[in-house]
Amino acid sequence: QVQLVESGGGLVQAGGSLRLSCAASGSSRSANFMAWYRQAPGKEREFVALITSTGTTNYADSVKGRFAISKDTGKNTVYLQMNSLKPEDTAVYYCNAKFPYSAQFWGKGTRVTVSS
Repeated sequence: QVQLVESGGGLVQAGGSLRLSCAASGSSRSANFMAWYRQAPGKEREFVALITSTGTTNYADSVKGRFAISKDTGKNTVYLQMNSLKPEDTAVYYCNAKFPYSAQFWGKGTRVTVSS
């Protein structure tokens, strides 16, 4: 069974940076894609960024130019570098991954709080 474990969340002032990591275990194959979602208090979970097995990336408009997703295929790990953070980036950030011949998996999330 695939497990995704996020890390790197915390409290940061507006304008600061954080780097999130998500390590996948339990699969001998590389992920088709890995992604980040977030859920702010009282809001629905929303897409943040995605990276495919070939390195193609996609971002939500709200984070373009500020966030960067990357991966280490050998470690089955995905990263989210978050710069110029804003209070509205405050949320629980979830890792999501799809592996060959399996369903999508979710991590338990890591909390990011951006103070103004």
